[in-house]
Amino acid sequence: MGTHVIKMPDIGEGIAEVELSVWHVKVGDMVVEDQVLADVMTDKAMVDIPSPVHGKVIALGGQPGEVMAVGSILISIEVEGAGNVKESAQPVAVKEAPAAAPKVEAVLESKPVAAAAPRPAVCQGPMVAREADERPLASPAVRKHALDLGIQLRLVRGTGPAGRVLHEDLEAWLAQGQSNASTATAAYAQRNDEQQIPVIGMRRKIAQRMQDATQRAAHFSYVEEIDVTAVEELRAHLNEKHGATRGKLTLLPFLVRALVVALRDFPQINARYDDEAQVITRLGAVHVGVATQADIGLMVPVVRHAETRSLWDSATEISRLATAARTGKASRDELSGSTITLTSLGALGGIVSTPVLNLPEVAIVGVNKIVERPMVVKGQIVIRKMMNLSSSFDHRVVDGMDAAQFIQAIRGLLEQPATLFVE
Repeated sequence: MGTHVIKMPDIGEGIAEVELSVWHVKVGDMVVEDQVLADVMTDKAMVDIPSPVHGKVIALGGQPGEVMAVGSILISIEVEGAGNVKESAQPVAVKEAPAAAPKVEAVLESKPVAAAAPRPAVCQGPMVAREADERPLASPAVRKHALDLGIQLRLVRGTGPAGRVLHEDLEAWLAQGQSNASTATAAYAQRNDEQQIPVIGMRRKIAQRMQDATQRAAHFSYVEEIDVTAVEELRAHLNEKHGATRGKLTLLPFLVRALVVALRDFPQINARYDDEAQVITRLGAVHVGVATQADIGLMVPVVRHAETRSLWDSATEISRLATAARTGKASRDELSGSTITLTSLGALGGIVSTPVLNLPEVAIVGVNKIVERPMVVKGQIVIRKMMNLSSSFDHRVVDGMDAAQFIQAIRGLLEQPATLFVE
């Protein structure tokens, strides 16, 4: 028998150290070739580390949340044969970690993860009492699902990272026949429990990026109201005519198209700012980042070369990337390289938001929900579909007038949707 030592690999891009996010194995486990051993987090993405050998895990070189240098000992595996550690060499000092903790999955706004660790079983009971004003963690899709089912999220125990409520938790609630009425008393029970959540992996990266963006960029926001009645009528018409053969269109492909057309006149907004080198790079290609909320946190997959795409091509790519991000299958290339970001909370979009820039970009366009409101049109009160765009810009690069004119250009394109396609 011998020992095979796996070192922290050089992931590229000049990265000297990475964060160990989660172990998928523990000491004593038997592993096979290509089995995922651990996930590590770089500045841009989550990367899985597979085993190159068959054998038995005898030591782990770090614990989740620890920053490790490239080339340091990651894991030691007992193998048949000589292994890759010479007998005459000094024993490798590695730290034996406790049994693997539940997977703390991680980002940005991103990660290529080949295999997700199993989530904790829903065995602690699907009901949990929260204070009336306590907002449970859950993605917009889960919140809508709960609303459709008539389930109060504050009564459902979450088994995701940081106690996030998942779709599986809603299913467990229904499966056990819990009702809001039968748990009303428990919902007001006094609580004194506390829970400490290590800020590691994706949550650490999100926190670092958000803090970095707000500290380094001179944010300012601009909000404009847009009448989307016409573009919504066009969308409904196209879906009725071509939906069965080309797929259904949401509003997002129209917004992507509006960005592409508007940016032709505002190249200073389709840019990246390297504030250390003091260089602004304006790009001809429009790579639109589409902020996507997954159960593990916020990710920003990128629709590349949006300037070359039709509505249906954009719709297909947005759907593909969103699915890849939510299932942890998006590659590093699919999660980096955006030139401007589009963010939307869908039906939860509210009236106004102040989105945080996705550095080194200099603009982010936020989409609020569509509501029907009485509006005065040519002296008559009519019902129109209205939507706000809440956008943020880096004032170090983008002047206020340019930002306002850019959003007004988008407004004009969406209110007269035929102009989206006039060359």
